[in-house]
Amino acid sequence: MITIEHEGNLTVVGIFARLEIADFQRLEKEIESQLKLLGKIDLLMDLRGMLGYTLDVALEDLRFTREHAHDVGRVAILSEDNAMVWTALLSDLFVSAEIRLFDDEALAREWLGERQ
Repeated sequence: MITIEHEGNLTVVGIFARLEIADFQRLEKEIESQLKLLGKIDLLMDLRGMLGYTLDVALEDLRFTREHAHDVGRVAILSEDNAMVWTALLSDLFVSAEIRLFDDEALAREWLGERQ
């Protein structure tokens, strides 16, 4: 399951349980819509409830990330799982976005708001 909310140029995504391809495709559409509207966005990704993802999601994520490598400014990732930390660090190799990991949502939002 996935939740998506837009707060100005910030898109807040919550992922719960296992991320499936249909959820990821919905996220792609939402992000592309926001990019058309705003030009560049920041992301707050809450992965604390995520249990994993399917292989097709991982492959689609790589494709989508490379396609939009310069469209996202900052990405704050909320996670308590070391596997998610490695995923975020690997993603940093493919995008120009500034990515930081947090375990506290208030700190993540503070960091995201610094540029605004």
